[in-house]
Amino acid sequence: MTRKPKPPSPGNGAPDIEAMIRVDHAGEYGAVRIYEGQLAVLRRRQGTERSVATIAHMAEQEQRHLKTFDKMINERRVRPTALEPVWRIAGFALGAATAAMGEKAAFACTAAVEEVIDEHYAAQIAALEDGKDPALKSAVEDFRADEAAHRDTALAAGAEQAPGYKLLSETIKAGCRIAIKLSERI
Repeated sequence: MTRKPKPPSPGNGAPDIEAMIRVDHAGEYGAVRIYEGQLAVLRRRQGTERSVATIAHMAEQEQRHLKTFDKMINERRVRPTALEPVWRIAGFALGAATAAMGEKAAFACTAAVEEVIDEHYAAQIAALEDGKDPALKSAVEDFRADEAAHRDTALAAGAEQAPGYKLLSETIKAGCRIAIKLSERI
């Protein structure tokens, strides 16, 4: 009796494409919600027009990323994360809370989130070097460049001058890493 070879699975070194799409979709959704929270607070404050314009531009790019992953989720019939209701609330709350702390804290949030996403996307790009999903790899490479630009923009806008920057940044990074692990699986 001849046995069919087992298809590659994440356990034997092959990338788990569905988990990648699921977590990337969740991450882009969370980013959109963070920016929505920041904009909801900062648009009500005098003298924040420049920050609002910068954040609104980044939010537009995140919307484009989300639309791409929405399309992949639907076309490939990938189950989205069951944690979307949590990310809906948590993302908006994180954005609003950091913006309530001030513009620099809002940018500190962006810098922290984007640093983790840059690392996450770099790992995905490396995992996709096998050439099995060039469309996903291309999207992740494109979006990684935007995320790095967002981080750099946030740092240039004074993110590191936010009160309690180190603690704020490390806390947000830890939360992002947890969200990534949960969204890959749930």
